[in-house]
Amino acid sequence: MHVRTLGQGLQVSAIGLGCMGMSQSYGPNPGDRAAMIGVLRGAVERGVTFFDTAEVYGPYVNEELVGEALEPVRDDVVIATKFGWHIVDGRMAGTDSRPDQIRKVADESLRRLRTDVIDLFYQHRVDPDVPIEDVAGTVGELVAAGKVRHLGLSEAGAGTIRRAHAVHPVTAVQSEYSLWTRDPEPEVLPTLAELGIGLVPFSPLGKGFLTGTVDTSTSFSDGDVRRRVPRFEADNLAANEAIVAHVRLLAEARGATPGQVALAWLLAQQPWIVPIPGTRRIERVEENTGAAAVGLSADDVADLDSLASRVGVAGNRYNDAGMAMVGL
Repeated sequence: MHVRTLGQGLQVSAIGLGCMGMSQSYGPNPGDRAAMIGVLRGAVERGVTFFDTAEVYGPYVNEELVGEALEPVRDDVVIATKFGWHIVDGRMAGTDSRPDQIRKVADESLRRLRTDVIDLFYQHRVDPDVPIEDVAGTVGELVAAGKVRHLGLSEAGAGTIRRAHAVHPVTAVQSEYSLWTRDPEPEVLPTLAELGIGLVPFSPLGKGFLTGTVDTSTSFSDGDVRRRVPRFEADNLAANEAIVAHVRLLAEARGATPGQVALAWLLAQQPWIVPIPGTRRIERVEENTGAAAVGLSADDVADLDSLASRVGVAGNRYNDAGMAMVGL
């Protein structure tokens, strides 16, 4: 596995692993905890060193799973987790990035992750009620105390990134970015390039759509987040199949899978971009990590760069409430 460097010298595998789906969001949760631990440890054996979790995944149980799985190899991996939600009775009840809350979450996450330091601590969503300067300053204090190594932001706008970075260096920004979600390109990507901050795309495979395994015949079970995502409504899904059809043709020509082409395109955008596709299956880990070896020509990349604008993307990536939390 190739290694990439995010901001402030944080070195990670070129492909990371998003762990959220092991505890929520994609239908019935896996009942076999040992199997998920096997997937996490198998990912390490295949060269993955970058793992993404959050207190709100579950909530809490995902951090516990990641902590147990990675404890034997803790010195060999980078663990990212997140703060920023007010959690009541197991549900998100608005944002909360008050300094005392950040410190409390850090201590609780350290315990669940079975570690003495959080490698990368993201604000999960910008809190409109707490100045970002206070957030960055608080994480900076945690860095000075040795509890955190790096500050990250998630789904933040360019102005917010600049303000945070002026207080404490930001190492990475996590945003949804993929062949059919290009939102970071106009403002966020140029800001990151200027400031020397890495980008960690989540949902780099479009919540499974870009793998070519989801179409209008797919039935999403109760609890699957895609049931309430406009982009996955039947009419929109049918329109969006043109994107996957194009990617599939290119994948066949390159001896790869559609998902590998989608990830390889992200890797080709900048050397400081590290996608974190999620999965519950070790064979998907193997497929995803194989994307680092897929050779796309300059013409391939240029063709894919313009795909979304040529074909069009139908439907928003979140419902109205979700969209309201983006790019603050």
